[in-house]
Amino acid sequence: MNPDQIVSTKENPDMADTLTPELLLAGICETRLVAIVRGTDGAAAAKAGLAAMAEGFRFVEIALTTPDALEAIREVRAGAPAGCFVGAGTVLTVQDVDDVAEAGGQFIVTPSLAESIAESARRGIPVLAGAFTPSEAHEAMNRGATAVKLFPASAGGPGYLKALRDPFPGIPFIAVGGVGLGEATGYWEAGAIAVGLGGPLFGDAGSGGDLAAMRERARGFVGLAAEFGRRAGAEISL
Repeated sequence: MNPDQIVSTKENPDMADTLTPELLLAGICETRLVAIVRGTDGAAAAKAGLAAMAEGFRFVEIALTTPDALEAIREVRAGAPAGCFVGAGTVLTVQDVDDVAEAGGQFIVTPSLAESIAESARRGIPVLAGAFTPSEAHEAMNRGATAVKLFPASAGGPGYLKALRDPFPGIPFIAVGGVGLGEATGYWEAGAIAVGLGGPLFGDAGSGGDLAAMRERARGFVGLAAEFGRRAGAEISL
């Protein structure tokens, strides 16, 4: 699938509250970034997610392992700027999908080939499905994934992603796990449409820690992605 053929979120502001799989994929290809909040305090996680949006992140995932994660999703959804979206991570079961949808979550992220993939796809909810091996990546797309979350990406590095893309040029991959400021460009160059950023972005902010430092890191990642986009000269071609 070529991002040029997908409806752009920038060109269609009226679609800001309706996140389809196509719209999610287009937006992620535009920004090359997904923020992942995982902490010990739901209220702090919500503040951190909104702070990331304020610094230029348009897609924020709140892990369901965070206490009061569903309430945090509600808070971020209510306070999100136009064109920004909140989803849920570590979504494993059909019940999880029910809970996230009720809370206003706009996309689903899984760590594995969970039953939530097919259920999310059935409902038309965009889903980033966790996979690591070629067989898992292929199966994730068969179950209806919008894109594949290569996790843990650091176990193979950019070279592994590049090799994985050779037989699967049509699968959109997002590199997640151990990706910091020094590693992101390598994954983009290897063909990832985006990187997912947890600890290297948020630090302890999702647990009530240093929000100012997190904002500074967010600006660094947003600037790095913008610079890569300028150098690439175009959206990543899948």
